[in-house]
Amino acid sequence: MKEKLQRFMTGRYGADECSRAISLAALICLVISMIGAKAPFFAIFYWIGIALMIFGCCRMFSRNVSKRYEENRKYLEFRYRVTARGSSGIRVARKRWAERKTHRFFQCPGCSQTVRVPKGKGKICISCPKCHTEFVRKS
Repeated sequence: MKEKLQRFMTGRYGADECSRAISLAALICLVISMIGAKAPFFAIFYWIGIALMIFGCCRMFSRNVSKRYEENRKYLEFRYRVTARGSSGIRVARKRWAERKTHRFFQCPGCSQTVRVPKGKGKICISCPKCHTEFVRKS
């Protein structure tokens, strides 16, 4: 049986991080639909979950490996931007939130670099460490 499955999957894309995320989203939608089974609004989660499961299976059994690889690469880039680094990352947002009482954050008008300055100093001339552009802001 194992050999038959291996022969079937030969030349097909298989599971990757994007497929796992799609399967997890489908599972979450199906659980939500089961929890709210009495309310008609929650029926939409059932159909979304089924559609996600079908889409995930189609990705795994696809023979267009290059297209699936590109989709996975884009998903991983998106996930990295959201969770790890970048100005909109979760870690950066937590750090800014923790420093909100003592510091202010400004964007450099020249290069869009984020600059951190102490609060309560009045109008100050800020020099960007990246492009050395000077701009005046109230801290």
